[in-house]
Amino acid sequence: MPVIAPMPAARPARIPSQRDGVEDAVAAGTTVDHLTETYRAHYRSLLGLAALLLDDTASCEDVVQEAFIRVHSARKRVRDPEKTLAYLRQTVVNLSRSALRRRILGLKLLSKPMPDMASAEEGAYDQLERDSLIKAMKGLQRRQREVLVLRYFADMTEAQVAETLGISLGSVKAYGSRGIAALRVAMEAPA
Repeated sequence: MPVIAPMPAARPARIPSQRDGVEDAVAAGTTVDHLTETYRAHYRSLLGLAALLLDDTASCEDVVQEAFIRVHSARKRVRDPEKTLAYLRQTVVNLSRSALRRRILGLKLLSKPMPDMASAEEGAYDQLERDSLIKAMKGLQRRQREVLVLRYFADMTEAQVAETLGISLGSVKAYGSRGIAALRVAMEAPA
């Protein structure tokens, strides 16, 4: 992933003071070079931190880059260069919280369209089908149930199911085929 870091800006060595014509030095803080190096060295860990708090990669990258920009603009307030990473981490956490708040607020404010209303009979029939499917799934062997759930409900490929369960691809196909056949029999049997 590319690392976006600003070019080091030139800092004036001294700022003229108004008292007695004496010049005061600029307040010491984290330098641009130190901040940039810290960001480059810890970009992936900051991205991982954001990923634990957010749900999509694009938001994580945005949060980490925004954290760098904010700490960069306030770098003079970071008196101890050793605390630069801590400031970056805290900024990532705070920006992640803000992003989640905005999402939640957006979801609350969205107008919810009226669903296509099904008749009461259709709703009851759908519920009966779901209940009978769940009952039939519970009656399957453990491996068959695991394969079917991962394959069809979690939408995994057969190779992903095999890797997840630690079994061969042929076993996934066999358990899946037998599980579907057992489900058909269970679903067609009178209750």
